[in-house]
Amino acid sequence: MSLPSIQFKTTRTNVTENIKQVVEDKFQSLEKYIGSESDVKIAIEFEQVAPHNNGPIHRVEANFWLAGKLFRAEATEESFERAIDVVRAELDQELRTARTKKESMMRKGGRKIKEMMRFGK
Repeated sequence: MSLPSIQFKTTRTNVTENIKQVVEDKFQSLEKYIGSESDVKIAIEFEQVAPHNNGPIHRVEANFWLAGKLFRAEATEESFERAIDVVRAELDQELRTARTKKESMMRKGGRKIKEMMRFGK
């Protein structure tokens, strides 16, 4: 399945089409966690948090809904591109942890069933 369309929201800033394209390109790597799931939504918010022009003033927040679960990441950096990289890395880590936890629980359940069949407990 391909990545669903991304909803963009801006607060106190203007985001160019170039930045939106960067988000879509970067988030393509998260497609591997979707699998055959059809209940997927992505919302990205861009905000300029301070009135000054330098320093960590660009905030990006991402909400990724997958199978009814919310995965969320937020970063405030010196540019939107850096913040996008941090957010994508955080989402990647959260999704990887959730997938690993699910696989571990499945293996644990399988071992328990096998043990019950073997020893009758």
